[in-house]
Amino acid sequence: APTTRHQNIVYNVSFILKSKLLNKSCRPFVAPTDVVLSEYDVVQPDVFVVCDEKKITEANIQGAPDLIVEVLSPATALKDKREKKNLYEKYGVKEYIIVDPAAQYVERFLLEEGGLYVKSEIFGPKEVLPLVSLKEIEIPLWEIFEVEEPKDQEKKEQCIPNG
Repeated sequence: APTTRHQNIVYNVSFILKSKLLNKSCRPFVAPTDVVLSEYDVVQPDVFVVCDEKKITEANIQGAPDLIVEVLSPATALKDKREKKNLYEKYGVKEYIIVDPAAQYVERFLLEEGGLYVKSEIFGPKEVLPLVSLKEIEIPLWEIFEVEEPKDQEKKEQCIPNG
């Protein structure tokens, strides 16, 4: 079973997304909700957002979500970083975010024009993560990691390109 810290972060992410998506057409979901990418590939991402109503059925989600957030745990880290990343890229998930509770950082992959995650960006716990797949939505990462809110001068969006 996931750790309490893992679940806490999943809850924080979903709560922030839920509150920011009120009255919008995009809807957040949390695991265990089946996302059917193909006949053979069914996943249960920790948190994800679907903007196309037609993909939402009573039983599951049919097709790639717009945004997926996976919260790492030691048991799933490799799978999330490698297998799931490849899967989400293959099926066209626009934005894939990996949250590392232990190291307290977020890694974000964006689908580039050729349909590939070319490089990633890293954000720290005192930064704001501006979502690309969901316009005008920003996630204050200190609220996810439950660290002290940064003072104004620390809040500037620093983004370190990676890879």
